Amino acid sequence: MRTVRVGIVGAGFIARTHVDAFRRAALLFPELGATAAVTAVADASLPAAQAFAARTGIASATGDWRTIIDDADIDLVDIATPNDLHYPIAMAAIEAGKAIYCEKPMALDLRQAAEMARLARDREVPTFLAFNNLWTPTTQLAKALIARGDIGEPIQFIGSFDQGFFSDPYLPASWRTRRAEAGSGALGDLGSHVISIAQYLMGPIATAMGLAATVVASRPLRGSGMGYGAKADAAAPGQTVENDDLTQALVRFANGAIGSIGASRVAPGRVFGINWEVRGREGTIYVENERPNELHIFRMRDPVDERGFKTILGGSQVDGFREGFFGFDYGGGGIGYFDVKVLEIRGLLRSLIDPQAERFDFDFGYQNQAVVDAIERSATAGGTMQDVGAPA
Repeated sequence: MRTVRVGIVGAGFIARTHVDAFRRAALLFPELGATAAVTAVADASLPAAQAFAARTGIASATGDWRTIIDDADIDLVDIATPNDLHYPIAMAAIEAGKAIYCEKPMALDLRQAAEMARLARDREVPTFLAFNNLWTPTTQLAKALIARGDIGEPIQFIGSFDQGFFSDPYLPASWRTRRAEAGSGALGDLGSHVISIAQYLMGPIATAMGLAATVVASRPLRGSGMGYGAKADAAAPGQTVENDDLTQALVRFANGAIGSIGASRVAPGRVFGINWEVRGREGTIYVENERPNELHIFRMRDPVDERGFKTILGGSQVDGFREGFFGFDYGGGGIGYFDVKVLEIRGLLRSLIDPQAERFDFDFGYQNQAVVDAIERSATAGGTMQDVGAPA
């Protein structure tokens, strides 16, 4: 059994989901022939790293991410940080020959993404991006149904990721609202997930146009708490919001299909509102991820008296869920966000063992970033159509 020794950079919510997923994957997928052990954590705040290590039983904590890069015992660097740190940590890890597991979006901008993809390719370093929505049973099942021809040739994609946390104008400013730390706002944070699904199910995006809006122009500085639970003091000064609260885009795929992609962090009531639909010449598939096990499909080929949307429960029809959760010969069985991260880690470990295994690496991430870049350029130019960048 191969043990992959992991050093994680970041001690926030996402880091917790990663540690949980690494450990559960070891329990659920013994057949992989590989497991992971998180042996070190780094955070800009040493007390935060130490508290995280104590809470999760990680042996080593540091206030400098370079310590993890320099540690000869670390095989894989897990980047679970704000977006501005993805590039420097990834570039240093590649130079050190360490495999990388990186949260999305890949980078702050297209230049950074291109450099990351090129260097990883040149040095033959394994990379893996955390587009977790590509590992859900419904996304995997949709891929298989489309490939089988159940809805005919895909001609349109419609997708959006909406959350409502920033609908509260008193939610404090954070790294997510500062361009130097986040890059784009809702588009990169949420829209990159939708773009990844579009890439996976429909193929490369060739052109894009978009409009963006910042709904809350200024937010108070944080007084206490962290993340979406942060609070501002009554007399807290304001800070300008420097990126988009919502973006809406139209895209054309390289195969001629068209689509729309939306992202909002100011959609009241939405939490995991990532919903998407693929329309083909002979049918339609749609998924609403607050009900992540349910895939809805309409097939024109069905008998006339049976035509209508049918709900298929995703699960054991796809790899991973079958081996680790419920090994039935039919779908079903509840699944949530944290379970999908476990399936993602399974994909990561498989990709380290088998170079031919499915993966979403820095080349995939670059194409994702190129779509984000094209939409941003379009929005800045007032909504004109933009070409998506060529491969890095």
